[in-house]
Amino acid sequence: MSDTALREQICVLAKSMFDRGLTGGSTGNISARTADGGLLVSPTGTSFGRLDPARLSCFDATGRLIGGDPPTKEMPLHAAFYETRGTAGAVVHLHSCHSVALSMMPDADPDNFLPPLTPYAIMKLGKVKLLPFFLPGDPAMGEAVRGLAGKRSAVMLANHGPVVAGKNVEAACNAIEELEDTARLALLTRGMGARGLTEAQVRDVVTTFDVEWDD
Repeated sequence: MSDTALREQICVLAKSMFDRGLTGGSTGNISARTADGGLLVSPTGTSFGRLDPARLSCFDATGRLIGGDPPTKEMPLHAAFYETRGTAGAVVHLHSCHSVALSMMPDADPDNFLPPLTPYAIMKLGKVKLLPFFLPGDPAMGEAVRGLAGKRSAVMLANHGPVVAGKNVEAACNAIEELEDTARLALLTRGMGARGLTEAQVRDVVTTFDVEWDD
């Protein structure tokens, strides 16, 4: 994909998520690998609803900022995924309401944050690691992701928001939307005795769709 087309795609997908209330104000950040090994990143303090393709932060393959506005302060998060997951072509971070709410629940499973309610979250995300609370922009968030050694494509920052890596921008956006939808389902059915997938059904999904699952 050309640099121009990638810039446009980032902004179109970000606006779509903003318009549907998946992240608001100037929250959230997104990045993608360029054809030459560099990165395009949403600038700091910008809204997903009003990203300018020409002003995206641009890094070369060595990690040097070579154009655009200053990048998001969450660069350590993005860098950690790219450094530990060779398949990562894009990273998205949202402050999506239902996933944040679910992260506040006292019974949230740190190793497998999303309950197995549908096959799609399993297929797109594998197991989601729930990380503890960090101050926004804290480089320790990146170190926590590095500590996973590339075994997870998605993490949930407690009281903050999800972060997902995908093979490209569209895949990363689709996956993080699935994460939010599953968190919403979990909250809607909480306390109702809803029937999730059985362990055998989860294993069938993992095997059939070749999902990264076991640590």
